[in-house]
Amino acid sequence: MKKAISIFSGGLDCTVATSIFDKDYEIHAITFDYGQKAASQEIKVSKRICSEMGWSHEVIDLPWLSNISNSSLNTAEDIPEVSESDLDNLDKSSQTASNVWVPARNTVFTSIGLSYAESIGAEIIIVGWNNEEGATFPDNSKEYLEEFNKLVSVGSPEKIRIEAPCIDLNKEELVELGVKVGAPMNLSYSCYKGEDEPCGVCESCVRRTRAFKKVGYDCD
Repeated sequence: MKKAISIFSGGLDCTVATSIFDKDYEIHAITFDYGQKAASQEIKVSKRICSEMGWSHEVIDLPWLSNISNSSLNTAEDIPEVSESDLDNLDKSSQTASNVWVPARNTVFTSIGLSYAESIGAEIIIVGWNNEEGATFPDNSKEYLEEFNKLVSVGSPEKIRIEAPCIDLNKEELVELGVKVGAPMNLSYSCYKGEDEPCGVCESCVRRTRAFKKVGYDCD
């Protein structure tokens, strides 16, 4: 069977994106510990999802990324809390995105994914980038995806491509797609704070809750 690398945090987006390729690819999921507050929860949830889905799973430690990051995900700084009405306010969302930005995180993760793909003969690297987050996170945007794939086509001797099946979707559409492909979204974890129970007030939690509510998806 064809092989795929998944950049996998155990979150909603990557769970849906990876599930789309489940039947056609042997999935090798990679979870990164870069000192984020949610690291232990992301690792635990990722292991569970991968076990349920029959995907292989590996954790990669990146302590240096934590050491250079000023993000509230990595430091003692409080993670911003938002309301649902804040989500469509571009100024507020951009401010929150700036607060949680980890230097070149997706570039680092995807580059490591490319290294793994070359080493095991994988044809694709799966990522959960989507249009809703692409509005404030440039490394989730369609332009970023297209340019990164150009880089891969020039810089790798193998025919490998980055697949972001949710790149044109907002969170609501992403959840609808997840229902369609049977993604285990109920097992996913998207909270920035890393508590046993999702905080419900960080931007990631609020976007997830709003999408589930709009689709009528029961995650319990």
